[in-house]
Amino acid sequence: QVQLVESGGGLVQAGGSLRLSCAASGRTFSNYAMGWFRRAPGKEREFVADISWTSNMKSYADSVKGRFTMSRDNAKNTVYLQMNSLKPEDTAVYYCAAKPSYYTNTYAYWGQGTQVTVSS
Repeated sequence: QVQLVESGGGLVQAGGSLRLSCAASGRTFSNYAMGWFRRAPGKEREFVADISWTSNMKSYADSVKGRFTMSRDNAKNTVYLQMNSLKPEDTAVYYCAAKPSYYTNTYAYWGQGTQVTVSS
């Protein structure tokens, strides 16, 4: 089991920045690739970014590319999502998730989410 707890969400004005954190506990964190997802009101959950356990591979949704940066610190069992130039359409609940391989889209563990609200 891997337990994931997100933090860092909040209310920010358009153009502002936030950094989300996801703290992991349980099984060896560095064995897992990690992802960030979001769900906006009335919409389905969508992929935001992912990162391999060595951090040498990352991918981003087109909608956040160039604005968001995902990173991880395996010594701290934590992944981060730095979000810059935020837009109202980034408003959503953000979730982190863990998967056993970077090359699969099946995530085994999910956090409970943190709310991000971007005002115009």
